[in-house]
Amino acid sequence: MSNSLTTISDASEIVMREPLSSLTSFTFGDAVTALEGADIFNYRELWTVNDYFEPPISRVGLAKSLRAGTHHASALYFKRNVLASTFIEHKKFSRDAFRRLALDFLTFGDCYLERETNAFGGAVNYRPTLAKDTRRKTDFRTFVQIDGWQTVHEFAPDSVFQLMEADVNQEVYGMPEYIASLQSAWLNESATLFRRRYYANGSHAGFILYLNDPSVDPVDVDAIRQQLRESKNLGNFRNLFIHSTGRDGRGEKGALELIPISEVAARDEFFNIKNVTRDDSLAAHRVPPQLLGIVPSNTGGFGAADTAARVFGRNEIVPLQQQFEQINDWAGEKIVQFGEYVVPPEVKTAAAS
Repeated sequence: MSNSLTTISDASEIVMREPLSSLTSFTFGDAVTALEGADIFNYRELWTVNDYFEPPISRVGLAKSLRAGTHHASALYFKRNVLASTFIEHKKFSRDAFRRLALDFLTFGDCYLERETNAFGGAVNYRPTLAKDTRRKTDFRTFVQIDGWQTVHEFAPDSVFQLMEADVNQEVYGMPEYIASLQSAWLNESATLFRRRYYANGSHAGFILYLNDPSVDPVDVDAIRQQLRESKNLGNFRNLFIHSTGRDGRGEKGALELIPISEVAARDEFFNIKNVTRDDSLAAHRVPPQLLGIVPSNTGGFGAADTAARVFGRNEIVPLQQQFEQINDWAGEKIVQFGEYVVPPEVKTAAAS
C-alpha cells in the first residue's frame, strides 16, 4: 500500500483537531502595467561584444518568431512576393538576391547588401548578407559576420550598405514594425500547440463510466468492460447500449453515469484566441485578410479583393519600394528599380447565346 494513504491513527487525529478559529483571506494577481519592470528596448547604450554592437532584440528570436503564427509569416511572405514581382532585375543584382534582401528587411527591420568588386575597384555584383548574423562595428563603418559570439568574417570598410527601419530608442540597428504584435503571434502558436497536444494525448475523447447498480451481475460488468476494450482502434466511435433495471423492475437514477474528463468548447476558447490573434497580426502588418486567402466568418465578407489590392499597393508597396531605392544612392548606379504594382482587371466572359 502506498505511504501516501492516510492511516487509521492519522485519521483519528484529524477528526479530533479543533476547528479553525478564523478565516484568512488574501488577494493575488494584481495588475502590472507593461511599462513597469525591465524593458530591453530602452537601453541608453547598446551592448558591445568583440568590438561590435549587439542588436537591442534577439535576431534568433525574431527568426524563430517568423514561423510562430500562420498569419504572421504569411503576411511577411506576401509583402516579399509583391515586392519581388515589381522588381526590375539588374545584371549585377538578381531577382533572387532581392527576394532574400526584402525578406531580411521585413523580418528584422534592416538588411545588408555587400558590394563585390574586381581588381580595379569596380562593382561586379551585389549580394545580401544574412541580417541575422551581421553586426555593425563600433567604428560605424565596418560590418562583421558572426557565428554565435565569434567573429567569422569582417567585411571591407564601406563595402556593405545597411537599409534600416528607424527605431525611436537607438540608431545602430533597425526594428521591425510588427514588434507590438509578437505577443499575439506567440499566443496563436501556443493555442495551436495546446490543441495539438490535447488531441495527441487523447483528452478530447476521455470519459469515466461510473456504474453504481447493485443489481448488475459481475458477469455483466465483465461483458461491459470487454465491449469498451473492443471499441478502440478499428472499433472506435461505436455506440454502446446498456440496459439495467433494479430487482423490482425499475431502474435507479444515477446507477450508470458517463462523466467526460474535459470539454473542449468550454475550456480553451481555441477559436476565439485564433481569431483575435489573427486580427492583431494582420493589423500590425496592414495586409487585407482577403489577400491572404482567409475565409470570412460573416455574411458580408471582406469586400472586393481587387479594390483591397490596389489600396494595399498604394499604401504599403509604394513606400517600401521608395525605401529600397535608397540603395541606388550608395551604389552610384540604379541597381534597384520597380515597375508599377498593377492589378489586372476582371475578365468578363461573353454570355452564352
